[in-house]
Amino acid sequence: MLATGDDDGVVKLWDPRKAEPLREYTQHFDFISDFLWLEDKKHLVCTSGDGTLSVIDVRSKKTEPFAQSEDQEDELLSVVSIKGSQKLVVGTQLGILSIFNRRSGYGDCVDRIPGHPYSIDALCNIPSHYPNSHSTILTGSSDGMLRVVQLLPTKLLGVVADHGEFPIERIAVDRGGEGRWVGSAGHEEVLKLTDLKEVFEDEGDEEEEEQEEDSDDENAASTEVNDEDAQKAQSSDEEEEKEERNASDGEGGKEAKAEAESSDDEGAVERKRKKKDKDPFQITKKSKGRNGLEAEPSFFADL
Repeated sequence: MLATGDDDGVVKLWDPRKAEPLREYTQHFDFISDFLWLEDKKHLVCTSGDGTLSVIDVRSKKTEPFAQSEDQEDELLSVVSIKGSQKLVVGTQLGILSIFNRRSGYGDCVDRIPGHPYSIDALCNIPSHYPNSHSTILTGSSDGMLRVVQLLPTKLLGVVADHGEFPIERIAVDRGGEGRWVGSAGHEEVLKLTDLKEVFEDEGDEEEEEQEEDSDDENAASTEVNDEDAQKAQSSDEEEEKEERNASDGEGGKEAKAEAESSDDEGAVERKRKKKDKDPFQITKKSKGRNGLEAEPSFFADL
């Protein structure tokens, strides 16, 4: 079956094989802005410009909705599910994301998240293989910005595409929501395709860089340990060499002592000779002249 919503707030279910609708629902009095299909309960969620959200059980033949929220005092423009379809995110005219918890019922939202400067006209999930995909969505605003927003906790991750002054009406990810490209369409009659890989894999690159830095630190620590081991090994080798030298000194100690004594005797003789040769001219006294000397006569006898 197919579902359609018109400007008068009428929701119709269609069988493509028939010309007339199967059922009509008239719980809304203003335009229908978006649909969300909940496969587990076979429920169709409708958002409307009248400020209410309704849930239709397509298996029932009743023309009354399964549930309808209170007036949120703002136009509800878009809807998407998060947390494994346990919670619904609704975009509003004032730029607030309203959170509905299915376990708490559809009577009223459980949280409101401000932050968008203009109305949130389109919402879309990101592929499930990206981190935090269960709580991260794409938002299309009337300011022309396609943003990535993480919810619970709330964090603006960045801007994916910019349509300039033209509002974004629809967002979709290829391959049934599990592809690589996201398409966004606005009022400028242009379909923009953005590569999600370039948007989300920057975080992975940063994590890889951090891991590389950690590995570099570990390698540096291991090299320091290796240097310490090398220094210890070198010091142990030096100690072994000293022990060997001491052992060799112990074996030839007598010879070394004899050589030392003989060298000391020779040094004493040389010192005595030097003392004897200290006055080769055998000067007795100096005369008053500038270079006059009086020497022993025996000094001249040997010349």
